[in-house]
Amino acid sequence: MKRWVLATGLLLPGMAEGQAPPQPLDSAEEIRKALDKPDSQLSKLATSLLGKKGGNHLFYLPTHDEPATPEKWGFKYEDVRFDSADGTALHGWFMPARGKRPKGTIVFSHGNAGSVGHHLGFTMWLVEGGYNVLMYDYRGFGKSAGAVDRRGMIDDVKAAFSYVGQRKDIDRTRLISFGHSLGGAKSITALGESPVPGVRAIIIDGTFASYRAMARVVGGQLGEDLVTDELSPLGFVSKLPTVPFLVVHGTKDEVVPFQQGLSLFENAHEPKTMFTVEEGTHGGSLVRDNGAYRKQVLAWLEASLKS
Repeated sequence: MKRWVLATGLLLPGMAEGQAPPQPLDSAEEIRKALDKPDSQLSKLATSLLGKKGGNHLFYLPTHDEPATPEKWGFKYEDVRFDSADGTALHGWFMPARGKRPKGTIVFSHGNAGSVGHHLGFTMWLVEGGYNVLMYDYRGFGKSAGAVDRRGMIDDVKAAFSYVGQRKDIDRTRLISFGHSLGGAKSITALGESPVPGVRAIIIDGTFASYRAMARVVGGQLGEDLVTDELSPLGFVSKLPTVPFLVVHGTKDEVVPFQQGLSLFENAHEPKTMFTVEEGTHGGSLVRDNGAYRKQVLAWLEASLKS
């Protein structure tokens, strides 16, 4: 007769009456092997508790703090609020470009860990380069309402573009999408599903192609089995609007393997460009060599806006 038993602090399903519970895993190698066994008791436990899609909502690392605002670094900004399609209230910052005339407006979608205040380093150089920037928090992050959800967060990207598209103080025909890591993944799917009029260029930095592939990097076969690839960017990158597309990825990215970014590049249609940053890390590719790649991105943007 099958029953639930308590073993090492966890309830394990599927054990026969009188069967001894498994011993605790006491080495990194044993843990790795257990994570890579789809039929292990650990895998059965996780699947029973969470379900096949149960890992999707565990993918995110939101915080609600505000470590800094643009003002701390000497940048003007406007605190903005707008709603996603389902009415979820979202929060963001609109930073006006430095210079007499903005070259365009960038919607920046940040990476997984932390609220918007943790990601200012990805945007201030763009403001200095002459671009307006809207950066915002997805649902469940920062001051935005709601709870993290894959479908909802993709809709939040669309809401951010809808918001800038309604502003009267910008040129709505010169919009740019820039997403780092998770933000690039959400942006690809959002723009692949619903092209936005006025978007002239799309940039991703350190972005993954597959949720399941990333779950495997972190949690082996067990992690992959608990996450779905529903709405993954690899399925939408070929559907992006026909505008210049730039992939930036470091060869030493310790979070998202380089191959993930390369896969997105290979599956995108022309016009496309890839900046392979030698020795570049997940959050540091664009600051390597005294910001050499930032200068290249700015030059690429100017050329793209002229095309």
